[in-house]
Amino acid sequence: MDIQTKKIHFIEEFLRIQNEGVINLLDAVLKNEKNKLYKDSLKPMTMDELNARIAEAEKDISEGNVYSTGEVRNIFKNRNSD
Repeated sequence: MDIQTKKIHFIEEFLRIQNEGVINLLDAVLKNEKNKLYKDSLKPMTMDELNARIAEAEKDISEGNVYSTGEVRNIFKNRNSD
């Protein structure tokens, strides 16, 4: 059985559950597993990677490739109003 079929079967079974405690338990398991996957995907930067990012940021600043706080607020305000 492929993953898409398993998801569909799981959803069908989940929709049949009438016990709120079971739903809360499954919700907690899902959140916990998603957090584990996220944490496992993180890896620390090396000093070379950090220094490269700093150099890139400093170059962007010197070339004027920056936004003011007001510009950033306007960008997000416009995105949220769409």
